[in-house]
Amino acid sequence: MTEVVVEFAATSQSVGAIREAAYRMIGFAHTQVELAGDTYICRLTPTKPGTEADLRGRFLDLITDENLREKIAADTDPMRNLIVSLAFGALASAADS
Repeated sequence: MTEVVVEFAATSQSVGAIREAAYRMIGFAHTQVELAGDTYICRLTPTKPGTEADLRGRFLDLITDENLREKIAADTDPMRNLIVSLAFGALASAADS
């Protein structure tokens, strides 16, 4: 089976998104991620013959999805922290009563 190689500049791509996408590739490919200088090199080896053509596109789609998840998490973090603190504050007040 043919290995598919996808490269990303470390300055423009988070390793977290790459790792999450690699995890989500389980069942489709074995994924190895290496840092070479300022480039992440992702080697995808398909688990089923004949799926090499789909691997690159699937991996890039998953990277895009993980990047969006990271952005949404960063954008909503203050609101999420407020909601959690209010919820636990209400629980603490109820426990003191």
